[in-house]
Amino acid sequence: MAPLQTFTLFSLYLSLVSTIAITANGSFSQHFATTKLTPNAQKMTRLHFYFHDIVSGKHPTAIAIIRPKSAFGMTAIVDDPLTLDTKPRSKVVGRAQGLYALASKHNKALLMAMNFAFTYGKYNGSTLSVLGRNPVLDAVREMPVIGGSGVFRFARGYALANTVRFNLRNGDAVVRYNVTIMHG
Repeated sequence: MAPLQTFTLFSLYLSLVSTIAITANGSFSQHFATTKLTPNAQKMTRLHFYFHDIVSGKHPTAIAIIRPKSAFGMTAIVDDPLTLDTKPRSKVVGRAQGLYALASKHNKALLMAMNFAFTYGKYNGSTLSVLGRNPVLDAVREMPVIGGSGVFRFARGYALANTVRFNLRNGDAVVRYNVTIMHG
């Protein structure tokens, strides 16, 4: 048994030495594209729009997919319109697509995992990704923007949300978003 262990350890040693030699002479790094330093070209963009969360009626845009006995854990999937004004029939500039879940047992705080997919103007086809905590009873909530695509490639920033209107009878809401991002 000892000769087999010695042989196995020796083989392991040789493979480690070979790996270190390959890395040391730089051949491993040749598998990757050359990186060139470029000036940091960042743009700042500020967006202002309204998020219409419609849970009632014949055509809801947010549907609960998990309904536990208590409110904690409620999860909804959304495809909410983003508009230029608080009115439901105002110009649609995009969609908020993703989900939110009541992730706090002690207060009304949602986990938001949302893409803002823009469909109008110079941002048509571009997206922003928001992932964060949304304490819905706070007057203003801040959530991080963690990425983007299209015009907003490499986006990072924050979204400030405040509820403009909430219907206690049916749960429909209109939320104002002010988003500030840095992007490439």
